[in-house]
Amino acid sequence: MIVAAGTTVALAGCLGGDATREEWTVPESLAATHAVQYNAPNCDCCNEYAAYLDDHLDDELDVREPADIDAVKRERGIPSDLDSCHTVELDDYVIEGHVPVEVVGELFERESDVAGIALPGMPAGSPGMGGEKDGEWTVYAFDDDGEYEQFIEL
Repeated sequence: MIVAAGTTVALAGCLGGDATREEWTVPESLAATHAVQYNAPNCDCCNEYAAYLDDHLDDELDVREPADIDAVKRERGIPSDLDSCHTVELDDYVIEGHVPVEVVGELFERESDVAGIALPGMPAGSPGMGGEKDGEWTVYAFDDDGEYEQFIEL
């Protein structure tokens, strides 16, 4: 179910496929032809994530620090409930937060009909963040209307 403004509606055909995390592999490279990351001002973990993501791209990642990161997020349709510190454009998708490349690879593999995916907040142990993972992470898929649902749980 998709959650939006307190209502629940279906996002037809959004998710698909049934690959489990054990079946995923770290993509040797993501063949994105457009790759831009928008960082929050003075954010070290944004820079760490950019280096991590750049290591998995065919082309170089263009890193920018806009004056208003919140405006970037709203322009790209990211629901405020799913915000993190940085926003990435990879071809036609938006990736919000510290999403592992395995999940981004799964998004590309499924060719999901969504605007993007998000790992809200800044969970410890996620790519670009220090610390150890301590619990489940939920990555959400969202559409152009700001409605979202669970994409995968890690």
